[in-house]
Amino acid sequence: MFCIAFIILTSIIGYSQECKSILSGQVVDYHNKTPLDEATIYILENEFRASTNTDGKFEIPNICSGNYTLEVSHPECRTILLDVKVDGDTKVDIKLEHHLEQLDEVKVIGNILRDKTNSAQEETLNLNTLENYSAGNLGDALKEIGGVSTLNTGANIVKPAIHGLNGSRVLILNDGVRMQDMEWGAEHAPTIDINSAGSVSVIKGASALQYGGDAIGGVIVAEQAKVPSKDTIYGKTILSGVSNGRGGNIVSELTKAYESGWFVKGQGSYKRMGDNEAPDYVLSNTGVKEIAASLQLGKHEFTWGWDARYSYFNTEIAILRASHIGNVDDLISSINSGEPEIIRPFTYELQNPRQDVTHHLGKLKFYKRFEGLGKWNVQYDFQSNRRFEYDIRRGGRDNIPSIDLKLTTHTLSTDFKWDTKDDLNILVGLMGRYQDNFANPDTGVRRLIPDYEKIDFGSFLIGEYRVSNQFLVDAGIRYDYNKIDALKFYRTSRWEERGYDEDFEDLVVEDLGTQLLVNPVLDFHNISATIGGKYLSLDGTQIKLNYAMSSRAPNPSELFSEGLHHSAARIELGDLRITNETSHKITTTLEKDFSTWGILLEPYANWIQNFIVLEPSGVEFTVRGSFPVWEYRQTNARLLGVDFSAYSYWTDHWSTNHKFSLVKGQDTATNTPLINVPAANTRNSVTFTMPKWNGFEASLESQYVFRQNETPDNIVVFSPEQQEDVVLEINTPPDAYHLLAFRSKMEFPISNKTKLTTSLSINNLLNTNYRDYLNRQRYFADDLGRNFTLQLKLNY
Repeated sequence: MFCIAFIILTSIIGYSQECKSILSGQVVDYHNKTPLDEATIYILENEFRASTNTDGKFEIPNICSGNYTLEVSHPECRTILLDVKVDGDTKVDIKLEHHLEQLDEVKVIGNILRDKTNSAQEETLNLNTLENYSAGNLGDALKEIGGVSTLNTGANIVKPAIHGLNGSRVLILNDGVRMQDMEWGAEHAPTIDINSAGSVSVIKGASALQYGGDAIGGVIVAEQAKVPSKDTIYGKTILSGVSNGRGGNIVSELTKAYESGWFVKGQGSYKRMGDNEAPDYVLSNTGVKEIAASLQLGKHEFTWGWDARYSYFNTEIAILRASHIGNVDDLISSINSGEPEIIRPFTYELQNPRQDVTHHLGKLKFYKRFEGLGKWNVQYDFQSNRRFEYDIRRGGRDNIPSIDLKLTTHTLSTDFKWDTKDDLNILVGLMGRYQDNFANPDTGVRRLIPDYEKIDFGSFLIGEYRVSNQFLVDAGIRYDYNKIDALKFYRTSRWEERGYDEDFEDLVVEDLGTQLLVNPVLDFHNISATIGGKYLSLDGTQIKLNYAMSSRAPNPSELFSEGLHHSAARIELGDLRITNETSHKITTTLEKDFSTWGILLEPYANWIQNFIVLEPSGVEFTVRGSFPVWEYRQTNARLLGVDFSAYSYWTDHWSTNHKFSLVKGQDTATNTPLINVPAANTRNSVTFTMPKWNGFEASLESQYVFRQNETPDNIVVFSPEQQEDVVLEINTPPDAYHLLAFRSKMEFPISNKTKLTTSLSINNLLNTNYRDYLNRQRYFADDLGRNFTLQLKLNY
């Protein structure tokens, strides 16, 4: 008995000694090492639990020695699992990714996400809205956002415009890469596949200086959907059929992710359309063929990570045959007749005039977080953009492009964000870019844009300070340097006609008699700055105010264009004297959400010094006939406008959405209206939803576009056919128009992880005849008639 009692006593003493250890420690923010109170520490093996105090400290007594797994959680952090070995009293310091979940407030209004930025006017289209436009293009989808319009060349060449500004004044980022795709052309659509984006944000103005200081109109940011850090595989396939064009598209995407942070994602799409149709006739030669693909892989951890991405985009777009004029009398006849000069039977064939554009994009990005300091990013990206424009040519030369351009771009950028303080963030960055443009001389046509090399350098500093829970201010400054080194042949007559022989005599490299070889080397220095604030009252009213000064160097087209732009059927003339364009823009935002409805009011004013405008100035006779002449010039401009939107949930099943946009553009130097300013427009929709009917949703939308009554005067030209001067109504706007659209969708679960979504949309429901002021083909034909789109989406 004595021996048994001794053994039991010894084991009890031993056990009590092993289980008197104390596990203690502190939970802090990874970024700034501030203590996190109310964090929970839970031991999985024995279900012991503790919480941190205001100093972030905790203590768990009576722990036995051994290996344990701690589950550490906090309301504003991602929960982590931590392996700990207890051997006597043990102390452990725990760092949580506190800032990871500190996202700006996001409100959902219809299909639009708001309030991602601080003082700038910004709206974001979510994935569901982008998928509705799977068979369309980026520009069409962006018109869902107030203040965004499009400059069109038919239905397939769509350039976004923000607050009345487009082209080089609108910067497009594709997965963090600034697109370099000859955006200066009025008929050059963005080379981006809308199906590759997870969301698209529009920042109205140049407030986002980290993207560039020359975004006088605004910034469009297409981002990839976030890949979760867990073992999973998922994807989707979208199939769309379109009646107007008798075609459609298919999109497929697959993502494989791992809990370790590794992931790989592949995506591809194909679109094929034949001739579009107006309500009363075929729009001959308006088909399109498009193929795109991308592959992305990498590893994302909290403390560091990298990813690489390659994307390919090719589009072949036929341009309305009737828009290819042979001379100014053809243009006069087209404007006066109200019907295309050429109407042929429907076909899928893509004939001249047409474009064939291929864009390659490669990106490699690395990031590293430094404890108690911030996050460092470095990125290299490469782009190659090849553009062919085919004219209608004689002598068997139809397969030789009239324009053959290759633009190659290399960019290296880096930035660092200090976020160690809850009330202050600072972002600083540098960017360097080298670009080479090659204009193939073997086209048999005078090159519109010359060979050139371009060097860009940029640096920025941005700060954000939270004064209180209700008030936040931000400010930034940016410097950009641009250098263009070009080699261009000028006709001697044109050189002298524009007075270059006096102003730029030193630029001449070689005199060839009828033409001159010229080497312009131009340097531009630009300063941009912004300051603004956001106030959120206790009753939920949000007020934003922002001032942005932005400066833009002229693009190569504005400087060097000289000759017949075949795709546009006009002669374009740049000017070597053009200098920097400077904008001063003030934007304000008032937003208020009530229990069942809300409003958003966004007025703005933009004063632009040395505004670069392209407008018709006359007619010039060539060996191919007479063509309108469009010249670049500089003036001072003022744009005033307002965007308004409202929503209301009338019942659990009925809701309405309302949008109105107005912008007025004025040449303040001549006191005349600016060209190509969008007309006022309003969009109103009513939506019925019944979730228990397989997520049934149906909406009817009404869009009314007013007549643009403020346009420049028409020009007087000589008509060879009539042998007299006549008024060419090249600036006369079309009438106002009203369109109806319908959209519905339902969802059908197939399994726990697979869902089929079906949708039907009908645009121009009443098959209305109309022409849009910002469509360059309005001179020649009506816009699109009724269009049915049936879409099947399979998520798996």
